[in-house]
Amino acid sequence: MGEIIKEILKNLPEKKISDACFEGANIVLYTKDKSFFLDNNGLIKKIVSDIKKRIELRPDPAITMELEKAEKEIRKIIPEEAGIDQVIFDPQRSMVIIEAEKPGLVIGKQGSFLRDIREKTLWVPLIRRKPAIRSKLIENIRAVLYQQSDFRRKFLDKTGHRIYDGWLREKKHEWIRVTYLGGGRQVGRSCLFLQTPESRILLDCGVNVASDDEAYPFLEAPEFDIKQLDAVIVSHAHLDHCGFVPYLFKYGYEGPVYCTAPTRDVMALLLLDYVKIMRSEGKEPIFTSEEIKEMVKHTICLDYEEVSDVTPDVRLTLYNAGHILGSSMVHLHIGNGLHNMLYTGDMKFGRTMLLEPAATVFPRLETLMIESTYGGKDNILPSREECENQFSNIVAETIKRNGKVLIPVLGVGRAQEVIILMESMIREKQMEDVPVFIDGMVWDVTAIHTAYPEYLNNTIRKLIFHKDQNPFLSDSFKRVGSQKERMQVVEETGPCVIMATSGMLVGGPSVEYLKQLADNPKNSLVFSCYQGEGSLGRRIQRGEREIIFGSSAKQEVLPIKCEVHTIEGLTGHSGRNQLMNFVNKCEPRPKKVIVNHGENSRCLDLASSIHKQNRVETNAPRNLEAIRVK
Repeated sequence: MGEIIKEILKNLPEKKISDACFEGANIVLYTKDKSFFLDNNGLIKKIVSDIKKRIELRPDPAITMELEKAEKEIRKIIPEEAGIDQVIFDPQRSMVIIEAEKPGLVIGKQGSFLRDIREKTLWVPLIRRKPAIRSKLIENIRAVLYQQSDFRRKFLDKTGHRIYDGWLREKKHEWIRVTYLGGGRQVGRSCLFLQTPESRILLDCGVNVASDDEAYPFLEAPEFDIKQLDAVIVSHAHLDHCGFVPYLFKYGYEGPVYCTAPTRDVMALLLLDYVKIMRSEGKEPIFTSEEIKEMVKHTICLDYEEVSDVTPDVRLTLYNAGHILGSSMVHLHIGNGLHNMLYTGDMKFGRTMLLEPAATVFPRLETLMIESTYGGKDNILPSREECENQFSNIVAETIKRNGKVLIPVLGVGRAQEVIILMESMIREKQMEDVPVFIDGMVWDVTAIHTAYPEYLNNTIRKLIFHKDQNPFLSDSFKRVGSQKERMQVVEETGPCVIMATSGMLVGGPSVEYLKQLADNPKNSLVFSCYQGEGSLGRRIQRGEREIIFGSSAKQEVLPIKCEVHTIEGLTGHSGRNQLMNFVNKCEPRPKKVIVNHGENSRCLDLASSIHKQNRVETNAPRNLEAIRVK
């Protein structure tokens, strides 16, 4: 494979290609010949068919129209009603990103406008839908990528060389092992280390936000050497799966981070917030915004079901996990057909108000690594209808007694699910139209949802396309942006609903609201997401009714007099029945199942039941255990 570019060039006319390089697993050819760029008589298509790799032909940056003229030409070609917002150029790669309200009108009939842009400007157009909600943070994240265009081109080429230049390590035998550096019989700090004779890959690298004692993955394990690490694959943007990734860059990692585009954006957002919360609590952050920026620069985004080589012997495909926006199950094809594994990350095998259920059909599957957050025998979750009725009753009763409802939410996932639920209940008069205040990271993450409607289910996608029907833009929702506004909500507003991060009450505005609202029996506290072992949320959920805040010198006792409720069925995780059903529905059926991401008893419980029902080998490893998969 090391000679792949030479082989491709042999099949193309001489002097037509000015440069050839890798973009990760993709191969990009540049030409200074305008007519060859616009029509290569199917040559590129034939080579793709022969070598089964993605190849793209682009104009050499030297022949593209200068930026100002190109932007004017693009705006002239595209009709005004398309609602062009931004035109952003990536000069090193001869690409132009066009953001518009109506992407279909930018494309034109059978791609006519795109053809015109290519012919007249010699730029390669990429079309994006303008997000319904603007977010400065999203724009900053994308600006990092466009400003680092030269760096990105070199980095992606280097990544491609690692994939195609042949084996670095000696191959005597074929084997695969997975070491649990976190997430073994626990929820939090998910981090699995995959090794083959050739490859060293991390599947997730998270932190345990609910515990100071067991906060970080065991990167000091003898088999892990950051200098040997080839790739990091992030299943989704929750901190227990991605919160330690910038730390890798702090200590010298320079390789790729694979994930979906929404995961990249939400992950950067939540990590910046994590640093901010650590600072506000007087703690020294374990990394800074610079390392987060490095992580963004090193991301390679894949769509669902897009196949990509990540090392010479590992091929990656991401599948919808149904958990949160952009969440993925990680399918790995290892060796030349040696073994196929699926790491589910966090998953939901059921349609939610936001997302389609997790995928179950794969080309091949021998080993399944499945989560067990709600995998215990007693984790039978209530139906969606029961949850909605319970929620509606809590809100109605609280409002009737002139109280406030506080819902601590995860910034991504549960928050948007609850927003859609409330908008629907208010619209259908199942809930009084009281103000709903949104605080913390929720608003920016919601903006990202509107930027990636293709990752949402059909119903929500259609609503987002119509401004007047977009549930996220309902007049009932009010954004809270400062401490002053927060105090106004508490002191000057009547009955209302407050949604604030963090979901486990481990910092952020939800804790500030709790301090103000907890001692009033008229108010209600509603948990809608999993409460990690050791978190303040878990302690209150278990019945603790006096909470101590502050240092030993200045302690403050907070009595919990408000009503406390838990609505488990709104979770983005599958309950016990769904998990068993998912294993049964997997095509093909796995021969081995490894259970992780659950409390000790739940992991063992699920592993035992899968073994009895399916007669397959199961395992529930502890942290620092290594399993030989093949």
